[in-house]
Amino acid sequence: MSSTTPAQGHAGHLLLMSREDNCLIARVDLKAGDVVAIDDRSVSLPGDVRMGHKVARRDLAPGEKILRYGAIIGTATAPIAIGAHIHTHNLESDYIPTYTLDQDGHHFIGSKAS
Repeated sequence: MSSTTPAQGHAGHLLLMSREDNCLIARVDLKAGDVVAIDDRSVSLPGDVRMGHKVARRDLAPGEKILRYGAIIGTATAPIAIGAHIHTHNLESDYIPTYTLDQDGHHFIGSKAS
């Protein structure tokens, strides 16, 4: 089990799980406009981030691998700015399908919900 290191920031609300990670984990719900420090850089969050969700530790390009706990968890499907929320709208798993609900409440496989 890897140890967690708090990222400097808005009351320590972000966690860096492994030095290799290019994402951080929200320890609490964060709001758009909250200013956090990411690797000694002040960043205003562009959107809300729910507790347990990921934010970009740096700018990420489409096709770039996302690392959490020092392991690849998927691939960026769109540009992701530092501090932006990383989730199924901009991340596709490399290993298992991403399941979401369509507008009628039916499951479908895909990386983007409509």
